[in-house]
Amino acid sequence: ARLVRRQGPSLIQPYRDLVRLMRKEVVLADNASWLFRVTPYLIFAATWVAAALVPTFATGLEFSWTADLIVIVALLGSARFFQALAGMDVGTSFGGLGASREVMIASLAEPAMLLTVFSLALLAGATQLSTVAAFMGSPQVGLRVSLGMSLIALVMVAIAENARIPVDNPATHLELTMVHEAMILEYSGRHLAMIELATFLKLLLYMSLIACVFLPWGLDSGGTGPKSLAIGAVTYLCKLTVLAILLAVFETAVAKMRVFRVPDFLGAALMLALLGTLLLFVSRSL
Repeated sequence: ARLVRRQGPSLIQPYRDLVRLMRKEVVLADNASWLFRVTPYLIFAATWVAAALVPTFATGLEFSWTADLIVIVALLGSARFFQALAGMDVGTSFGGLGASREVMIASLAEPAMLLTVFSLALLAGATQLSTVAAFMGSPQVGLRVSLGMSLIALVMVAIAENARIPVDNPATHLELTMVHEAMILEYSGRHLAMIELATFLKLLLYMSLIACVFLPWGLDSGGTGPKSLAIGAVTYLCKLTVLAILLAVFETAVAKMRVFRVPDFLGAALMLALLGTLLLFVSRSL
């Protein structure tokens, strides 16, 4: 808000909205099935588990072997699948419109995400995030064009997956331009609070993933004492602050694109991820 010379809400206003929604009564449509009722909890559970798998300030912990990139992609894909089904469950026109647009975005975003995962796996020799972060922090990585392409592709995918500008505007109330918001128009009360909280967690997940893989400095390797953990936590908060500022500056500098231009945007991310994977594969074969 300060960047566009406006008076914005307080930093804790989203949490106040969550508390307000949790106190409200749930209003359901007469033709809503069990899937519509269960989907908010499934979305929150899948997103929470995926976010918990991403190392933030330490690696090599007790359950670090579960932090696999392919598992994270699968969990996020399952959450999107159920959300699209719930958007079509009630039978409203805007729910079906948002679900179709969400699936269109996912059909290009998920392959780009998987190709980015494959490029990191080719480089580090594993898909576990602890191994990838340890390798990316080592001096033998150096500057690689393939990693730059993968980073740009991951950032573009993160923008699309989190429904941020220029792909979508999370603050819009115009139904014809909605993507994510169109699928949750029929939700209210604690169901809407669970979906909104999952949206916050998803944005934090992608920021943490970018910080862990491409900015691995300051990560504690595990078992080195509380001082190293404290340094890792402070470093992680600094990374999040920088990424949040960059996101705010980017969103105020660009405008939302039209819906039919979104495939071009995600197609560019897919091509960058593919070229990065091919360059890395060819360089390792030589």
